[in-house]
Amino acid sequence: MTGTDAGSSERDHHPDPPPGTGLWSRSARRWTAVLLLPVLTGFVVSAFVVQPFLIPSGSMEGTLRVGDRVMVNKLAYRFGGSVQRGDIVVFDGRGSFAGVPGDSGPLGGLRQAGARVGLTDTPGTDYVKRVIGIGGDRVTCCDSRGNLEVNGEPLEEPYLFPGDDPSAVRFDIEVPEGRLWVMGDHRSDSADSRDYLGAPGGGTVPEDKVIGRADWIGWPMSRWRSLRTDDG
Repeated sequence: MTGTDAGSSERDHHPDPPPGTGLWSRSARRWTAVLLLPVLTGFVVSAFVVQPFLIPSGSMEGTLRVGDRVMVNKLAYRFGGSVQRGDIVVFDGRGSFAGVPGDSGPLGGLRQAGARVGLTDTPGTDYVKRVIGIGGDRVTCCDSRGNLEVNGEPLEEPYLFPGDDPSAVRFDIEVPEGRLWVMGDHRSDSADSRDYLGAPGGGTVPEDKVIGRADWIGWPMSRWRSLRTDDG
């Protein structure tokens, strides 16, 4: 074998690129990035901007139905905005409502990830209710006509589930500053502030436990609509 032949043999020992380092590998990486990008974007958006929330119960009927996906605006109260009476909010009930502990382990993690994008219900500590009273308000049930009163004024509630009374439970509470009095629209089928009068906070929810404001019904398509009363 000549020197030229030996050198040529060494240089050409691997004429093809090793598996996994050539064109197909680069293509696979590109497609992986293309497929993962919208997923990662969705998680980032749901974590910081808008999060879908699956309605798990009938406590907010007839405004929200079981299986509705509402779009929760997580920026609604971040930049100077404040919780208003009538807002529909999603909040973490730990420490105020008797929420069960969140799931743990791999299956729990998958469930929480599914809840983050609205594919499954929440682990049991998140609630959706309507704000009836904010810090400083006095909320009472009920006046001579059976209506709730807020600061001595009767509260008009066109969103109540047909046939429901404003409340079968009588109460008279002054909402502490920084906390909220919340109730479901389906009053006869809602565990809300009335049920936790003897709990820490007297049934009220800390404002800093509010995850966001439910602004839209996003799914099913036949139910698309705004939940904001000031949207007309």
